[in-house]
Amino acid sequence: MSRLGSLRGRSFVSAADLSADEALALFERAGELKSELAAHRRHAAPPLVGRTLAMIFEKPSLRTRVTFETGMTQLGGHAVYLAPADVRLGQRESVGDVAANLGRWVDGIVARTFSHAVIEELAAAAGVPVVNALSDHEHPCQALADFLTILERRGRLDGVQLVFVGDGNNVWHSLALMGATLGVRVRLACPPGFEGDPSVLRHAEELATLTGSRVEVTHDPRAAVADADVIYTDVWASMGQEEEAAQRAAVFAAFQVNEDLVAAAPPNVLVMHCLPAHRGEEITSAVLDGPRSIALDQAENRLHAQKALLEAAIA
Repeated sequence: MSRLGSLRGRSFVSAADLSADEALALFERAGELKSELAAHRRHAAPPLVGRTLAMIFEKPSLRTRVTFETGMTQLGGHAVYLAPADVRLGQRESVGDVAANLGRWVDGIVARTFSHAVIEELAAAAGVPVVNALSDHEHPCQALADFLTILERRGRLDGVQLVFVGDGNNVWHSLALMGATLGVRVRLACPPGFEGDPSVLRHAEELATLTGSRVEVTHDPRAAVADADVIYTDVWASMGQEEEAAQRAAVFAAFQVNEDLVAAAPPNVLVMHCLPAHRGEEITSAVLDGPRSIALDQAENRLHAQKALLEAAIA
C-alpha cells in the first residue's frame, strides 16, 4: 500500500486526477485483490472494516451500483445506497449541505449524477473522498477498469492503440485523459460534430506530449481501426439523450462495430464495450458475443479496480 499512500483522503473526480504511477499502482493492487478473491472467495484481512460508503445515484445502474456495493462488503465495510428520491440533490437540499452532512457520518462518497458540476461541488464540500461514478462529462472508474483489462490482455499499456468508435461522450473523455497519461495512443472515430469537449481533447493532447502518446480524431471508422489493438464502442445516445436517439441512429449508422469493421482491423484486435449495449445499433451481437469481445472482463474488473481505489482512498 505504500505506493498508494498519495491517494489517501483524495477524491477521484476526473480520469486526469491520477498520475501514471498512481494508476499503475492501483492496477497492481487490483490484480492482487482479484487473485485473492479468486483463490479464496474472500479477503483474509479485509482493509475497510468499520468504514462506510455513501452512494448517491441520480441515474439507474447495474454494474456501478453492484460493484461498489459488493466491493465494500468484500473489503469489510458497508455501503448505503441513496436513490434519486432519497436525496434529490439541489431540490430537497443543496448539494453543499448534502455533502457537508454526509461528510460527518461516512468515510467516502460515490456519486452518479447528470451534472459534472454536482460531483465537483460534492468533492469541494464533503471533507471525505468523493468518487465520480459517472457524470455527463466523465466516467473515470470505467476507464480505470478498462485499462486494467487491456493491461491484463496485452501485458502492457505504453504504445497500445485504442480506437473509440462512436460519440465523443463521457466515456471517451475519460479514456482519452487516462490513456494519454499512461502512454496509450487514443483515437476517436466519430461523425463530424461529435468530437466531444474541445477542452478535454486539448488536455489529453497536453498529457500525451509528456508521455510520447498520441490523441487523434478522425471521421473514417475503417481507416481508424486499421492499426487498432483495441476497438471500443458505447451507446450512441447516453442517459439524458433519449429524445435524440432516432436522430443519432441515422447519423452514426456508418460507425457500427460489426463484423466488417472488425475485419478491417488486425486479426488479434480486442473489442470493448462499457455496457449496457444496444445490440444491433452501435455493436452487433455477433461481435459483442464473439471471440474478440472482452466486454465481460471489463465489467468484472470494475469490481477489482474500484476496490483498489476505495482501499487507497479511505482505508
